[in-house]
Amino acid sequence: MVGIIMGSDSDLPIMQEAIDILEGFDIQIEVDIVSAHRTPEKLVDYSKNAHLRGIKVIIAGAGGAAHLPGMVASMSPLPIIGVPIKSRNSIDGWDSVLSILQMPGGVPVATVALDGAKNAGILAAQIIGTSDKCVLDKIIAYKEGLKLKVEQASERVKK
Repeated sequence: MVGIIMGSDSDLPIMQEAIDILEGFDIQIEVDIVSAHRTPEKLVDYSKNAHLRGIKVIIAGAGGAAHLPGMVASMSPLPIIGVPIKSRNSIDGWDSVLSILQMPGGVPVATVALDGAKNAGILAAQIIGTSDKCVLDKIIAYKEGLKLKVEQASERVKK
């Protein structure tokens, strides 16, 4: 199972891409809003106990100061994938990118591109796929599908 959390419901349109890709791989998800700044007690509980509920990977999306992924990583034994989100109060998204990307040694957060929730979902699936052959086979098929689309586009352009 993959946990998908975000700082507020305004992040949901971006995080929906992670939800969609994981559902496409038939991976069970849990989605919630956990604000690092407005619900710190919930953040601590979620971070410390997610693995006890069967979660294997956490995707955390946040905009602005974007402390959510790093704070979760500081307390959770699970792999954390951070999604920086360009929010209305953001400085072109760079504040979010750097807040997630620049983690201190010992507290890693895998960071995808700005608004890159789809890639976060794929990365989470790949992590799950290291121990689940069914998921791994779906990822292999997905990547073959990407290759096929490029080959078809190449043929169309040549005509």
